Amino acid sequence: MAKELTHRADELAALGWSAEDVNRYAELWDYRQRWGAMNLEREDRLFLRKAEAALPEIVSGKAAAKKSTKDKSYYRWLTFHLDAMTASEAQMSLPSGARGAWPILLEEELRLLDHYQPVLGLPDTLKAKAFDAFRELMGEQAAALPEGSLQMGRYDFQNALIVLKETENSKWRHLREQSGEQPYPVLLPGAVDSFRADVRSQFTPLLRETLPSLKDSDKPEPSEG
Repeated sequence: MAKELTHRADELAALGWSAEDVNRYAELWDYRQRWGAMNLEREDRLFLRKAEAALPEIVSGKAAAKKSTKDKSYYRWLTFHLDAMTASEAQMSLPSGARGAWPILLEEELRLLDHYQPVLGLPDTLKAKAFDAFRELMGEQAAALPEGSLQMGRYDFQNALIVLKETENSKWRHLREQSGEQPYPVLLPGAVDSFRADVRSQFTPLLRETLPSLKDSDKPEPSEG
């Protein structure tokens, strides 16, 4: 744990501590730095301990540099493609509550990554390529739904990344290998929930069984909602 270089009164205030207690903490912290903890009254020492126990731990070195799940390249790759499809859907004439099958697939995968917090290092991301086949299968199932449940659009799954690579040196791959505009199944409001539930029921065990960093995880499945 990194050593504090100054008091953290602002953080206590953000945690909901009263102004009186925050000021007391700051004064006692400064006193301890100048004169030492032994010169504090026992009650004041206990108060300082209580305040410092309430503060989040300060980390340094490798722990501080560790990326969150949302900062991992694989997670950002999924988010990039999801955002591109969401922007495209905003330009389509879709009824309120409709959602593309492919965005639903990515939303559910991101939901699972948020919940299970896999390492998402090279072993995980290599194995995650197996999800391509699952997405294709579910996309085909969505496209086969009856007319009353589906609106078929068109979408170029590669264009957004091509545009990005014109200005950035990205190693990301395309979500799908097919170039040009492709059929883009959009679930109408009455079919969105059932399709999402189907994706969720199949993707949850698939993700846990596929990613090596989750091999020994005993974390329960995420709650519905």
